[in-house]
Amino acid sequence: MNEQKIKMDDVPLNKFHLKITALTFGANFSDGYALGIIGMALTLLSPQMKLSPLWEGLIGSSALIGVFLGCLVLGRLADRIGRQKIFQLNFLVITIASVLQFFVNDPAVLFALRLLIGFALGGDFTVGSTLLAEFAPRKYRGFLLAFLNVIWTVGYVASNFIGYYLEQTGPESWRWMLVSTAIPAFIVLLLRIGTPESPGWLVSVGRIDEARQIVKKYVSPHAEIDETLINHTETTHGFRDLFSKQLWKNTAFGGLFYACQVLPYYAIYTFLPVILSAMGFTESFFVDMVLNIFLLIGTIAGLWCIEKFSRRGFTINTFAILAVSLFILSILHNGPQSLVIIAFVVFTFVMAAAGNLTLVYPAELFPTEIRSTGVGVVSAISRIGSAAGTFFLPISLNSFGLNFTMIGMTGVLLIGLIVSIAWAPETKSLALNEASNLLCDEGQTLQVQEIESV
Repeated sequence: MNEQKIKMDDVPLNKFHLKITALTFGANFSDGYALGIIGMALTLLSPQMKLSPLWEGLIGSSALIGVFLGCLVLGRLADRIGRQKIFQLNFLVITIASVLQFFVNDPAVLFALRLLIGFALGGDFTVGSTLLAEFAPRKYRGFLLAFLNVIWTVGYVASNFIGYYLEQTGPESWRWMLVSTAIPAFIVLLLRIGTPESPGWLVSVGRIDEARQIVKKYVSPHAEIDETLINHTETTHGFRDLFSKQLWKNTAFGGLFYACQVLPYYAIYTFLPVILSAMGFTESFFVDMVLNIFLLIGTIAGLWCIEKFSRRGFTINTFAILAVSLFILSILHNGPQSLVIIAFVVFTFVMAAAGNLTLVYPAELFPTEIRSTGVGVVSAISRIGSAAGTFFLPISLNSFGLNFTMIGMTGVLLIGLIVSIAWAPETKSLALNEASNLLCDEGQTLQVQEIESV
């Protein structure tokens, strides 16, 4: 008796889906940890190395600059050679570079090592979310992708707690802070051995039999690839397809929405101790920990929001709340500390919840043939914003003060709100593994997945 066949996009959630999700957690935990720990380490290494505000900004943003480059280069490479190779090798680079941080005595060397760590994280950030999106069933995809942001926040919060603990060990504790990033990286490196290739990518390059074998072995023996996907063409697709008549708006929205959200996020939380000190908190540890806890609570609440609300509505409303709360915070920063903490908690909670969108939206904006390239470009644009914010924040605080700096970041959030109202598509019911449309670009065709109701 023949078992009923199920489309890969509609199979029940199984252990393999959870395994891929867990393996993808590695990049997000390590990313959050690496970017969080540098803020703690800078407070100690800066006076030792006699860093200027320029060097503080460069080192603080170095990993983000690397992420920008890694997203562009490795995201594109993943569409050409596959997801698996990059997914497995990135953490070898991260582990080695993390260990070498222990021995640095020069800011330029530290900058270079963190640039390398960021480059590998950028590639993994792009490829990991793409691989997960292409394996995950449509019904659970949003939740699983959003959960990656929870893990990023866990890594960030963990870095703060560990940083405060290590800070008590002496003036050289910043070395142990930085080298500690090698521990999760090495664990992920070992666990990722044997990860299969994405069936969606294999189909896109005409390796149909391999794709079917992987689906039967890992997803379900009763799962099948949609026959409409098997229309392989030898056409090579690349960056210019992202700016075709049919896709340019998705590309522009993805990059701008992402950049406008993460610029204030990374800038504020990388230099949170400095900002709290500028606000008059002489004992900032308690406030710092409260905000870190609400970061974590916010990301968990965001999981519910991703399932409950539309992508477009959630994006627009959170940008509006963030802009208002940060503007209020910029006005109140010299006011009663209880009101400052309340405003900061609201901003932190909503920012953390909205951060889940950055792991969900990009993978839903592009077709399989250029999904990794698209996610890479969007993520790279976002890292321009986050790196710029992190680089300029200490310079802006030193030159213009806290009020001007925070009002400037409020303006960035307003830009994100306007862009989202104008261009945000609704992708919640997108079936990533179903092709139902063709894009034409200079006579060449590209299969594109359309929004289809669940």
